[in-house]
Amino acid sequence: MTKLIAIVNVIAWAGFWAFGYLALTVEGFSEAQMVTASLLAAAGLITGILAYLRLARVAELSGYASKTNQLDAGQRNRAQQEGSI
Repeated sequence: MTKLIAIVNVIAWAGFWAFGYLALTVEGFSEAQMVTASLLAAAGLITGILAYLRLARVAELSGYASKTNQLDAGQRNRAQQEGSI
């Protein structure tokens, strides 16, 4: 499943850059073509971000990446009571 998400991530970012480039630089497109390229670029951006975040979560849960330095609820409450946050 992780490999599938990684493939989706690469394709989404490639679509974002390709269609974003087309939307911004190509002259002579009709307005409908510009809107379509912009929507495809936006879809690539959103999909790429979501896939990247999913991959980061999977890597953290598997131990491949180090855990984030977030406090659990007890530590957070104790720190807030002490005034250190």
